[in-house]
Amino acid sequence: MSDKNNYMQKLYRYGAVWNIAVMLILLAFPVAVGLIWGVGPDVNGLILGLIATAPMYWAVGVIETFTYIPMLGAGGSYLSFVTGNISNLKLPCALGALEQAGVKANSDEGEVVSTIAIAVSSIVTTVIIILGVLLLTPLRPILESPVLEPAFAQIIPALFGGLGVVFISRNIKIAVAPVLLMLVLFIFIPALNAGTVGIMVPVGVVFTLIMSRIMYKKGLL
Repeated sequence: MSDKNNYMQKLYRYGAVWNIAVMLILLAFPVAVGLIWGVGPDVNGLILGLIATAPMYWAVGVIETFTYIPMLGAGGSYLSFVTGNISNLKLPCALGALEQAGVKANSDEGEVVSTIAIAVSSIVTTVIIILGVLLLTPLRPILESPVLEPAFAQIIPALFGGLGVVFISRNIKIAVAPVLLMLVLFIFIPALNAGTVGIMVPVGVVFTLIMSRIMYKKGLL
């Protein structure tokens, strides 16, 4: 067996183990709280809540699987789904690292680069969170300063703006349709906000693929 096949087999095995472990840990917390305090969810309310929300998350889960894996690689996808915050942090870090390294996500080199980038971003995020918890009280007056408040509101737009310039400039024809779609949706549908980014990223990717296919068939690409 080649080193590559051996690496991928271990990657799939450990990735599945850790994803299942995290799922069980997340489910264990509410179960443990219920057992300790002797309380449980209202069955009717739980069923109604699941009917209202679960289908959306199932659809998003399927779409994100097909959307993120080609961009992040297998290792990066496993790690991202465990650590979370993919669209706002892990995806930009991975794309930035792949861009700097000059490799594709579906190549052997890209697989390694993407996984390392996401791993480092996860470690850095954890360290920053720990420091934030420890320094929250002394830094709170500074962080809540009216002078800095506008800057914090622009962190995510600035991050995606920098990445957008790089990737949009590669092929402006492909970028026009999804950019216009997102502008129209976020301008004319008030319900869409920063909290819906995780849903709209996969939607934008699927729309881009469809439009690119149509343009290719018409000889525009």
